[in-house]
Amino acid sequence: MTLDAFFHRDGGRFVPTELTRGPWSADAQHGGPPAALLGTALEATERRDDSMIVRVTFEMLKPVPLAPLTVATRVLNAGRSVQVLGGTISAGSEEILRGEALRIRTTDLSFPEPPLLPAVPGPDQGKPARFFPTGYEVGYHTGMANSFVRGGFLEQGPAIAWLRMRHPLVADEPVTPLARVLIAADSGNGVSSALDYRRFIFINPDLTVYLHRYPEGEWVCLEAATTASNRGLGLAHSVLHDMRGPIGHGLQGLLIGERKR
Repeated sequence: MTLDAFFHRDGGRFVPTELTRGPWSADAQHGGPPAALLGTALEATERRDDSMIVRVTFEMLKPVPLAPLTVATRVLNAGRSVQVLGGTISAGSEEILRGEALRIRTTDLSFPEPPLLPAVPGPDQGKPARFFPTGYEVGYHTGMANSFVRGGFLEQGPAIAWLRMRHPLVADEPVTPLARVLIAADSGNGVSSALDYRRFIFINPDLTVYLHRYPEGEWVCLEAATTASNRGLGLAHSVLHDMRGPIGHGLQGLLIGERKR
């Protein structure tokens, strides 16, 4: 399949390309592309132009395979000012990923907005970093451009990393600002790893993103830090930025384990 997008439409299904492949298995996707796919579908569900998605939570029930996927969404609560939307991604008859979004109406109010926190250094002030040695040439790491202002994929500790999609999410379809955030936000644990990738896994079975505005432009920044416990648990937290300043937060619970030797 042509590597011109993360997914291709095939009737009612979405066929992933190798650009969706994640670092933990050659047969499983990175969490970012399917989260962006479901988030885009949730945003389009009974779309309201006077509202925005302010919170999305995903539960990765199983590894997302490199196989055709179906997406289903519905309105869970249709309030006048606040709506709750739910959706799933399935492979065949098996539900793989579940998501829920909170959408709130927007309006113009007559008060000056508080000043934004200072913007982090832009992607032009960082440098590309080598991805984890996954053993395969094509994957999420080639589908995304990166620029690290602080840290790196192979460096442990907090990081400031800019990420940008090199390709559309779905072939021949526009990329929404929400999709740009979600496909990047699932990398918080990767850019700020607290443990040696060669010895440990630190997989996130969930992702929650809160936004107070959508990003402007193609680059999304993760100002990320990971906390790891020797009980096999962890938490990755990312302050999300665009070139103007902060836009929200991302949180990932982590399943930590030792790699088999």
